[in-house]
Amino acid sequence: QVQLVESGGGLVQPGGSLRLSCAASGSIFSSYHMAWYRQAPGKQRELVAVITRGGSTNYADSVKGRFTIARDNAKNTVYLQMNGLKPEDTAVYYCKASASYTYWGQGTQVTVSS
Repeated sequence: QVQLVESGGGLVQPGGSLRLSCAASGSIFSSYHMAWYRQAPGKQRELVAVITRGGSTNYADSVKGRFTIARDNAKNTVYLQMNGLKPEDTAVYYCKASASYTYWGQGTQVTVSS
């Protein structure tokens, strides 16, 4: 099975940047599609970004041009670089690994506030 551990969340001012990391263990990382989701209080969980096994990426319209997803298979880690953060980006961010099964991390809080 796969265990996912997110890190890098915190409090940041509007316009600031954060880099989230998701470290995977317990399986072959390169076999998985990876994604970042987020969920704000009172709202549905939404897809933020995806990176496939082959390295193709897709982003939610709300983050295009500001967020970048990347993976380092040698380090078994996927990243989400978040630039130009806005208050509406405030949410718990979750890492997901997908293959035959789906695995979720516990989430990391991102708060964008002045």
